[in-house]
Amino acid sequence: MKNLLLLIITLTMISCKVSKFKGESSPVSHTIWDSLLMAHVADNGLVDYQGFIQDSARLNQYLTALSTHHPNDKFWTEDEQLAYWLNAYNAYTIKLITDHYPVASIKDIKPGVSFVNSVWDIKFINIESRTYDLNNIEHGIIRKQFDEPRIHFAVNCASISCPKLQQRAYTAKNLDQQLTRAAKEFLSDSSKNKITETKIEISPIIKWFSGDFTKNGNLIDFLNQYSPVNINNNATIIYQTYDWNLNDTKSVGG
Repeated sequence: MKNLLLLIITLTMISCKVSKFKGESSPVSHTIWDSLLMAHVADNGLVDYQGFIQDSARLNQYLTALSTHHPNDKFWTEDEQLAYWLNAYNAYTIKLITDHYPVASIKDIKPGVSFVNSVWDIKFINIESRTYDLNNIEHGIIRKQFDEPRIHFAVNCASISCPKLQQRAYTAKNLDQQLTRAAKEFLSDSSKNKITETKIEISPIIKWFSGDFTKNGNLIDFLNQYSPVNINNNATIIYQTYDWNLNDTKSVGG
């Protein structure tokens, strides 16, 4: 009887541990982030940072959810993982700006070691037992683990020339549609890309990450999947100047 009781207790403890592990490994909900984006991002992608500051309790609640649900490739699908990291990058960028607001540019936020690291190297993101900076997430995880060039139109660096911050959270269910929409909207935005059949004046993002866009063909092949105009293969390519001013709905200090 004593051995049987001990066996029952042991099995119960194992069951509780397994249930806890499975619960922590389940994908996080992005509902709070979705509602924050709808409330504080304009149709043109500009961000009401003061609104996010006033809503800081809910933003912090979402970041807490992210910090306790690190993606797990044994339990999460690839789309669940990618949606998580895209949302995390954008949400923690908002957090970085609101913590230093008002600023004229994200680049005005100084890291610990000047001239060595950039703002994207500030390690302020804690997810379970791991610490990240924005570069870790974009280049060490998103670009490294996911063969998806459209992510460059989904991550937002809080600047005027960035692809706009979407008004909805990325979700596994709608991820392909959302990434296609982000790509098409960015290339159709004449303030960032001017595209004709014979000449394209495009964002330097395309140049910076050209290798990501040319894995399965040339650059024109990729652009023509999402461009509002069919571009000739011999079209002239010019890269525009990048505007690092903050993508704020309100003027700084206004």
